[in-house]
Amino acid sequence: MAGGLAALLDDIAALAKLAAASVDDVSAAAGRASAKAAGVVIDDTAVTPRYVQGVTANRELPMIWKIAKGSLRNKLLFILPAALLLSQFLPWLLTPILMVGGTYLAFEGTEKLWEAVSGKHHEKPQVTAPEQGPEAESRMVGGAIRTDFILSAEIMVIALNEVADEGLLSRAIILVVVALAITAVVYGVVALIVKMDDIGLRLAQTRNGASAALGRGLVTAMPKVLAVLSTVGIAAMLWVGGHILLVGIDELGWHGLYDVVHHLEEAVHGVAGVGGFLAWLVNTAASALLGVVVGAVVVLVMHQVHRWRHRGAAAGDAAAEH
Repeated sequence: MAGGLAALLDDIAALAKLAAASVDDVSAAAGRASAKAAGVVIDDTAVTPRYVQGVTANRELPMIWKIAKGSLRNKLLFILPAALLLSQFLPWLLTPILMVGGTYLAFEGTEKLWEAVSGKHHEKPQVTAPEQGPEAESRMVGGAIRTDFILSAEIMVIALNEVADEGLLSRAIILVVVALAITAVVYGVVALIVKMDDIGLRLAQTRNGASAALGRGLVTAMPKVLAVLSTVGIAAMLWVGGHILLVGIDELGWHGLYDVVHHLEEAVHGVAGVGGFLAWLVNTAASALLGVVVGAVVVLVMHQVHRWRHRGAAAGDAAAEH
């Protein structure tokens, strides 16, 4: 009996070790996958606060919670099953889909870069939820969730591509972990950013000199923080989008461009002390440059299409007047 109990305990200990190793493997894979999607995560974090601008303070967090739930629903109920089916039965489609997403990121980043340089922005009608009531709030939340769907799809496909060699069950678990972690991080940070002004104002109104000074500092700093976050988001979109395209082109059989970047990396990798950083910097700069080039082409095409549509609409209005 004692021997049987000892054997059973040994089996339980072995299973516990195996389970712990599996958890470690899933955690490590989820970490790698999340890191690969960092550029899109930064963009998602930078974009979302715009959807609660002009909203009364007591509605900000409830709206962010609704958007967060919609984002998680996007990832787990729609994107995750489609991504798993795709990776299981049509894995060769992952690279082209990633490249389409990379092109979209490059386009978004380049368009924002052009707007920042030229000072020209696409004007959108400002409709605030408190002025229009619950229906307008629902429309704003719905618009944010639709935008999130594109970014969430890109995050999940990037993450899936990173763990494509894992088994189906492991892929599913890793993607669920990534979905939960990234949604929590993005919307936790968004909630903190949105409420930072209110926290600063409350601290500024206290009688404690140090707290009041901290509050005034927070209120003053928030516009700068948002500006920095937006700039980092643009850079991240260009870098991540360009890197996806650079790797995708190589995987599709056109090796020339990737080989050039690889040779440039090798040329600086041997520099004592900073070789690894310089190699990363070369790859990042090359990826961002490719992102700008591809993004600029798409921006030009989209602007030309917009002009054609505008001319067509103007011609139609003129014909209707006659």
